[in-house]
Amino acid sequence: MSDVLLNFIAGGVGGSCTVIVGHPFDTVKVRIQTMPLPKPGEKPQFTGALDCAKRTVAKEGFFALYKGMAAPLVGVSPLFAVFFGGCAVGKWLQQTDPSQEMTFIQNANAGALAGVFTTIVMVPGERVKCLLQVQQTGSASSGVHYDGPLDVVKKLYKQGGIASIYRGTGATLLRDIPASAAYLSVYEFLKKKFSGEGAQRTLSPGATLLAGGLAGIANWGVCIPADVLKSRLQTAPEGKYPDGIRGVLREVLREEGPRALFKGFWPVMLRAFPANAACFFGLELTLAAFRYFGVGGHPTPSTEVVPVPHDE
Repeated sequence: MSDVLLNFIAGGVGGSCTVIVGHPFDTVKVRIQTMPLPKPGEKPQFTGALDCAKRTVAKEGFFALYKGMAAPLVGVSPLFAVFFGGCAVGKWLQQTDPSQEMTFIQNANAGALAGVFTTIVMVPGERVKCLLQVQQTGSASSGVHYDGPLDVVKKLYKQGGIASIYRGTGATLLRDIPASAAYLSVYEFLKKKFSGEGAQRTLSPGATLLAGGLAGIANWGVCIPADVLKSRLQTAPEGKYPDGIRGVLREVLREEGPRALFKGFWPVMLRAFPANAACFFGLELTLAAFRYFGVGGHPTPSTEVVPVPHDE
């Protein structure tokens, strides 16, 4: 139980770092994914990620890039607690011995299971975040104006109850199961590669940042189409897609073609490295601090690699 608590705290630190570093990129991504389809002869609302960022800052100010951040920030600690708890459960289910080191496939399985567990925590925050991010661009559902995260929750509940707040659950599962599998397995693989050989393996801060950043790219590299569908489903007017993500997919392919499934690719990739590098650095640094002060038990095989506080 002490390991669960320590991972909860460390996950909260890492997740907070992720949100603070990555949210501006996420705002640009969501606005590009949900911008209205231009009429014949009209220019698109945004020509790309840089244009979206420039227009957003010019029209609404720099802090518009941080709109909707409160929702994911509040949900970070429980989300990452559930994620790392789910990873621990997934590893435990596959272990025959507590000291057994996980293979790449076993880590992928554990990550996929954790992706299922995190969905119930993530969906409401994602729904609130997306609606707040797009309401100033003309892409908000039915022109509804929200004054903040709590106002979004109240209005969504009034419109459709809990089901409205949790709209996009299937799409989130479709996104997060493969993404979480790639996320954990790539990070653990790179962590072992970068830490050297021998019993006393250590990982420098720079190597931790690199492993975390590349894991973030792997995470998003496999799930952008599902993320596009999720964003559109969660920001659509109530009742527009009665059959859920299938209706969104049919509309996207019919009106815009397969390339539309990769809208927001560049902001996602630009965000993935620094945000997830910050996440794992915060996580590992916090766990290393716990070990330094003798808090908790012995590290598991997945946390034997310790970031050490010295220059490379």
